Formats: sequence, structure tokens, C-alpha cells
Amino acid sequence: EKRHDGGIATDVDVAEARTALETTRAQLVDVGVARAQYEHAVGTIANIKLPEFSIPPSPLEGTPPKIPLGVPSQLLERRPDIAVAERRAAAANAQIGIAVSAFYPTISLGGVGGFESTHGASWLQGSSALWSLGAQATELLFDAGQRHALTDQARHNYENEVAAYKSAIFLGFEDVENQLSTVRILESESQAEEKAVSAADRSYELSNVRYKGGVTGYLEVLLAETTLLNNRRTAIDVTTRRFVASVGLIRALGGGWDRTELPK
Repeated sequence: EKRHDGGIATDVDVAEARTALETTRAQLVDVGVARAQYEHAVGTIANIKLPEFSIPPSPLEGTPPKIPLGVPSQLLERRPDIAVAERRAAAANAQIGIAVSAFYPTISLGGVGGFESTHGASWLQGSSALWSLGAQATELLFDAGQRHALTDQARHNYENEVAAYKSAIFLGFEDVENQLSTVRILESESQAEEKAVSAADRSYELSNVRYKGGVTGYLEVLLAETTLLNNRRTAIDVTTRRFVASVGLIRALGGGWDRTELPK
């Protein structure tokens, strides 16, 4: 606006600068909305009263954790989905034994005893002892194949649960591989983006020198600064995605890559 008032800049320069300003202000508001939502999520997880909870703004610092090579596959046993599938398969296997046991007859025994002699000396003699033993056996004679069908059903259910268990394991390995590749690719992208930020920063500095020397107009500076800001935002976005991918890998492994946390 000062250059415009002095007759050096045009209305186009002023409009371009104002557009960049208002766009940045709108983006700042949008970031504030997302930040408030994340802050509330953290407070809810930490069981803190939300009106009294706040996290002061701070730059994104640090780097994602380094992942050791040769992560043991046994770590996947800690995944809840795999553990549940394994227990369901074990329960289905037990149901086969229950179904097979139904083929055996159920026998109930009951007995009463006494003495018919009135003379105590002869109570233990065979002729005076009165025993009534009854045995009632319910045996499997004909059930129209019901128990065979139930046994077959139990076996098929077991096979189904075993297939689900294998599927859960395969999906677990796929999840781990996806997160590992994402972490590796984003690390390379982050290195390339850092070079892009450095190049954009250098371009912005040169544009400022040219502008102050009267060689170029402010529009070149504005475009160089916009490119620099976009690259910085992309770099921050890549870093954020790297952190998210690291958390995803920890989740995929059931809680990290510490061998001491393997199930006993």
C-alpha cells in the first residue's frame, strides 16, 4: 500500500498481497478449529475436565522413533483381533469334543436298602438282607441323525474359525508391512521436502534482494514467499504423517517392538 501510494506499485500488487493475507488468516482459523478438537480428544483420553484443560502452542519438534531391523513376528500375538480369533478357534475345537460326547449314553443310578428280619443277629445274613438296585440307562437308539449333524456342524464351525484366525494373521502381517513401507517412504519424502524448503528459502532471499535493488517488482517477492510457505506447510504435513505412521506401526504390532513384551 505504501508503494501504491507512492505511485510505484499497482492495484494488482496490493490486491495480490491482500489476497495472500486474508487467505492466511482464514487458514489460521481453520487450523485453530482442528487444534481445539485434538486438544479436547487428548483431554478426554487423559480423563481431564475439558474446561480446565489446555495445551499451549509449540513448534513441531523431534523426529519419529527409529524402528529396529528384524522386528519379531511373534509381536503380532499381542494384537487383540488375532488373540480373539485364536481363542474362538480354540473354543470351536472344544465344541467338537462336546458334540462327540453326546453319542455316549447317559446312565443314572439309584438304590435303596434295608433289612426285613426283626432279629438283629441275622441282619447281615443273605436271606434277611433286602436290597433294591435300579439302573436306568438312556441310550442312543434313534435320533434321525441329529447328533451326527451337530457333530458335523461343530467341525465345520471349527474350520470356519480356523480360517478366520488365519485371515486375521494375514491381515495383521499386511497391516505391519503397509505401515513399515509408509514410514520408509515418508522418511525419504521428508528428506526431499527439506531440500525443497531450502531451495524455496534461497529463492525468497534472492527475490528480496532483487526487489530492494529495484530490479523486480513486489509480485516476484510475493510469489517466492508463497512458494516458500507452501513448501514449509508440506514439510510439516509430511512430518505429521510420519508420526501418524509410527503410531500406526506400533498399533499394528500390538504395542511396539519391545521383545520383552512378548506373551509368556
